[in-house]
Amino acid sequence: MRTNPLRDPRDRRLPRVPEPCALVVFGVTGDLSRKKLLPAIYDLAHRGLLPADFVLLGFARRDWEDGDFETLAKKAAQEHARTDWNEEVWARLSGDIKFVAGSFDDDQAFDTLATTLDELRNSHGIKGNAAFYLSVPPSMFPVVLRQMERTKMADNATSGGWRRVVVEKPFGHDLPSAKELNALVDEVFTAEDVFRIDHYLGKETVQNLMALRFANQLFEPVWNANYVDSVQITMAEDVGIGGRAGFYDATGAARDVLQNHLLQLLALTAMEEPVEFTAEAIRTEKLKVLRAITLPADRAAYAVRGQYQQGWLAGERVLAYRDEKDVPDDSKTESYAAVRLGIDTRRWAGVPFYLRTGKRLPRRVTEIAVLFKKAPHLPFSHTDTEELGHNQLVVRVQPDEGVTLKFGSKVPGSMMEVRDVSMDFLYGEAFTESSPEAYERLILDVMLGDATLFPRNEEVEASWRVIDPLEEFWTGQEPAPYRAGEWGPKASDEMLARDGRSWRRP
Repeated sequence: MRTNPLRDPRDRRLPRVPEPCALVVFGVTGDLSRKKLLPAIYDLAHRGLLPADFVLLGFARRDWEDGDFETLAKKAAQEHARTDWNEEVWARLSGDIKFVAGSFDDDQAFDTLATTLDELRNSHGIKGNAAFYLSVPPSMFPVVLRQMERTKMADNATSGGWRRVVVEKPFGHDLPSAKELNALVDEVFTAEDVFRIDHYLGKETVQNLMALRFANQLFEPVWNANYVDSVQITMAEDVGIGGRAGFYDATGAARDVLQNHLLQLLALTAMEEPVEFTAEAIRTEKLKVLRAITLPADRAAYAVRGQYQQGWLAGERVLAYRDEKDVPDDSKTESYAAVRLGIDTRRWAGVPFYLRTGKRLPRRVTEIAVLFKKAPHLPFSHTDTEELGHNQLVVRVQPDEGVTLKFGSKVPGSMMEVRDVSMDFLYGEAFTESSPEAYERLILDVMLGDATLFPRNEEVEASWRVIDPLEEFWTGQEPAPYRAGEWGPKASDEMLARDGRSWRRP
C-alpha cells in the first residue's frame, strides 16, 4: 500500500478512516442502540469516516430478516442522527446492514454469527476485522463473552484480523465483581482489545479540558492548592428513572454515575501533565489521581444520599421515586449522591473535591467548577465588595458546551463597587462545525484501535475502591428526602456549609 509522502503520520488534523471491518452490535433493538449507536453509525457514514468495506451486523432476539433490521436502523437514524438526512448516504450504508437472530444462550445462533462473519470476509472485504459492541444488560456480559470464546470469534489469530470488544458501564457492581468481569474479558480478548466505554469521555468539552490545561500557560501556574479553594463537579438530570426501574433500583446514583462519569471527570481535572498525548501516558496520570483519592473520615457529615419525593418540575407534577413503576414501596435506593473527596498529592493536598449527581433536579447540566481562593488583601471597603465571590473557571460539559471565567469587575458609575462578571466561550459560537456526538467519536476510535478515551481495568478497580466504602456505610440507611425540582436534600447543602462554602448554582 502506497503512502502519501506529503502527509506526516503524526498529524491528527486530517480525518482518519478505519481499516475494512464489521461492527457487531449485541442487543441492537434496545434503547441505547436505537438512540445512540445506530444514529452514530449514520453520522460517521455521512462524514465519510467509515471504510469503503464496512458491515453493520445486528444480533438480537427477534425473528427478523436483514430488511427488518434495515427499517429499524433507518428510522433510528432519521429520528436521532446529528447530521442532515441524505438518501444517497443511506443507500450506500443500507447495502452493508445484516442481521442474525438469536438469544445469548443459543449456541446455534452464535455459530451462525461466526459463519456470517467468515462469509463477509469475502463478500464485503472486511478482512477478518470486527468490533463487538455489548449493548446488553451487565448480567449478560459473561454469557456473550463465553459464546465468543467458544466460537473463537474473539481470537485474532483465528480470524486473521483484529477482534475488539466494547463493554458498556457499569463495570461490575463492586470491586470483586469488577475484578471478575475484567479477568473474564481480558481472558477472552487480549487486554489491548478491550474498550470499556464511558461516553462522557467522548464529549468534546471533556477532551477540551486537557487542551485548556496543557495547551495554555495561563492556567497551569494556578491549578493547585496554592490558589484553588475547592472543586465542584456536578451531573444533574431533570428526568426520573423512566422504564429502568429494574436496573436502577439495584444500582443507585453512586454506582450508576459517581463510580464512572464523575470520578473520570475528577481524574482529568486533577491529573498531572502526561509526558505525551497517548493512551498509555494519559491513563498513567489518571490512575495516579484515582489511587490518591481519600474518603472523608466523618462520612455521616460528608457523604450524603437522597431520594426524590413528588414535586413540580417544568410546570408538571412528577411522582416520587417509590411511586415510579416497578419500584418497591420501601426502596432505599438513592437517586441523589454527594460526597467530599480529597486527593493526597502535593498539588491538591487540602483542596476538597465536592461531587454530586441526582435525578429530578431543576435542570439537566454537567459541569466542572474550579473555585479559586479570594484575594489575600482587598484595598476596598467591605461594602464595595459585598457582591464579589470567588473567581471561578467553569467547564460546561452539557448541554451548553463551553467555558465560563468568572471574576470581579468595577460597576460603571461614580462609586467604587466590585461585583462578579462572566466571560463565556461557547462551542457553538466559536466554531462553525458542530461537535460530534460522544458515541460517534468513541465508535470511530474503537475501529481505529485508539484507546485514549477508554478507561483500563486498573482505573475501574481504583474507582470501586472509592465507592465500595461509601456503599458499605450507606447500607440499610434511609436516604434523605428531597422534593422533585429541588437541588437535592438539605443535608447536601449542610455538608458544604460546615466548610463555610455553598453549592454553585449551575
